[in-house]
Amino acid sequence: MTLQELTEQIRTKVTHADNINATVKLVTDAGVVYIDATQSPAIVSNDDKPADCDLQVSIDNLVKMSTGDLNPMMAVMMGKLKIKGDMGIAMKMGQIMG
Repeated sequence: MTLQELTEQIRTKVTHADNINATVKLVTDAGVVYIDATQSPAIVSNDDKPADCDLQVSIDNLVKMSTGDLNPMMAVMMGKLKIKGDMGIAMKMGQIMG
């Protein structure tokens, strides 16, 4: 999956993610996906801006989490997903992305 495909997939999933009310940055091996869910609909871009929560994960592991092949909590414990910032926001993202 390319960064552009990932960005479009995330854009579709978080369009009405009003319950997040924060900014999230996915830092992948292919680049950055920035989600501004402080407004509705959420704005998704590839801008590398500061966010309330940074999630560092490879695209491969992100795909595995979205298909259910990798549990997000296990990914954190195994070091495949690193979270910087607000853990509550990361958990909300997990519900939307799953």
